[in-house]
Amino acid sequence: MNPKKRNLIIGLVALVIIVAVAGVTLWHPAKKSAASGQTVKVGIMSGDKQDQAVWKSVAKTAQDTYGLTLKFVYFTDYNQPNEALLSGDIDVNAFQSYNYVKTWNKAHKSDIVAVGNTYITPMHIYSKQVKKLAEVENGATVAIPNDPSNESRALFVLQSAGLIKLNTTDSSKLVSLPDITENEHNLKLKEVDASQTPRALDSVALSVVNYNYASAASLPKSESVYMEPLNKTSAQYINFIAATSKEKNNKIYKEVAKAYASKATEKAIKEQYPDGGELPAWNLKL
Repeated sequence: MNPKKRNLIIGLVALVIIVAVAGVTLWHPAKKSAASGQTVKVGIMSGDKQDQAVWKSVAKTAQDTYGLTLKFVYFTDYNQPNEALLSGDIDVNAFQSYNYVKTWNKAHKSDIVAVGNTYITPMHIYSKQVKKLAEVENGATVAIPNDPSNESRALFVLQSAGLIKLNTTDSSKLVSLPDITENEHNLKLKEVDASQTPRALDSVALSVVNYNYASAASLPKSESVYMEPLNKTSAQYINFIAATSKEKNNKIYKEVAKAYASKATEKAIKEQYPDGGELPAWNLKL
């Protein structure tokens, strides 16, 4: 064979090999999780468009980074997500705080645990009648949530606001109305379902409202007369992604938690809650 032709053929073969190798390098897909392609059922509360927008961002991160598909199962009652988790109807849920699950586990003899923190939402005292707490009249009625964990939290909020005194300053303890030791303003505390605390504002002077319900009811920030302070005892109010204890080290569920604890989620939370009502909690320093 003519040496020139031979060199030409060798050169063409080498070029084909180089292009092929480059193609593999350029077009090789990003490395996914070992669980890539799996679907995870996530139980969340319905009705909050802002929260759903945040979860949409989380789902994108889970798909893009870990190859996981998140399927959302919506609930309307706070008891349902944990019942569904324990029955196996969902894989994880994300709606509750540490103090809530502590009470739930004790009452139901269950073993629900956290696999990753999500956010924290300070409670607020709202009013349509006064602009500041000093204007509250003697004997005024105050609405508080009636479920044990939120009622306890609301009472500590009222104590931190200087409106009542309890027999303890340890907010990790569960308190109720009999634990009030001082009520110098003779406030009448009205227990209502947590979801009804915004509506109660039409008939009471003050209402202690969870932020998710305040947001759903579009309560204006101007009607907030006090915000729960964030300190080391606030850790119990951090929300988290939950699983049963036997699944606490499940790699897939931990990757869902990692998808939540991302820069994209932090950006989504800030966009959806520009008033700072919901705050990222996975790196929160209290």
